Amino acid sequence: MGDVHGMSNELADLLNRINPSTDDRLIFIGDLVDKGPDDIGVIRQVSALKDRSDIETILLRGNHEDKHLRFRDHHAKGAHIAGEMARKSPELAAFMADAGDEDWQVLDDALPFWRCEHHGILAVHGGIPGNLSRFPDTPEEFHAATDKYAKHLKQIWRTRFIHRDGGHFLALDAYGPDDPFWAEVYDGRFGHVVFGHEAFMTGVSHFPHATGIDTGAVYGGQMTALVLSPEGERSFLAVDCPKFARHRFE
Repeated sequence: MGDVHGMSNELADLLNRINPSTDDRLIFIGDLVDKGPDDIGVIRQVSALKDRSDIETILLRGNHEDKHLRFRDHHAKGAHIAGEMARKSPELAAFMADAGDEDWQVLDDALPFWRCEHHGILAVHGGIPGNLSRFPDTPEEFHAATDKYAKHLKQIWRTRFIHRDGGHFLALDAYGPDDPFWAEVYDGRFGHVVFGHEAFMTGVSHFPHATGIDTGAVYGGQMTALVLSPEGERSFLAVDCPKFARHRFE
């Protein structure tokens, strides 16, 4: 499922359409929170799904989950940066004021990525920097990475544009007209990537080796789920959403 961004009513509608049943697996691509009207409502829907024994529910870490977790850590240490983060992003303190331990546990349990060898899929929130030459097989290997490799891996939560020559990650204020969106040039080296993060307002976006399923739920687009059958057949379910936030890249 693509980015939810606090749209709890629409998430409930999409889940009703999916109607998850025994042995189904639900993968949330990240960014459950921020920008929308009901972060806690979304978190608690996902928590209830995770409590079900008949299905498996996985949340991937997006840049917004990552921001909240970093804020909590800085806040607990009394670090000055926590105040700076809260001033720039008031939703951080608002979520902290409302969230209980079980709500935080949903974020703590988020995986950095998810692989499905059966379908040849790698699911990440953002994208693959072009200079990333190897990728972990397991989340444990991801978390064990150090130094520059660890830094590069964490960019999968934020990658949109990459440098036209080196392929390295570019911040939103650092890319030029010749720097490509990562999925336009990704060569499939790590499998077919299913991703969110970039809101495609015209619907699911298909690339040679990637599929973008963030269809702008919080911006008045749709909330979309990619449905994979055991045989590998792909289909999409989507619900329309009212506009709640202006379309910003962040």
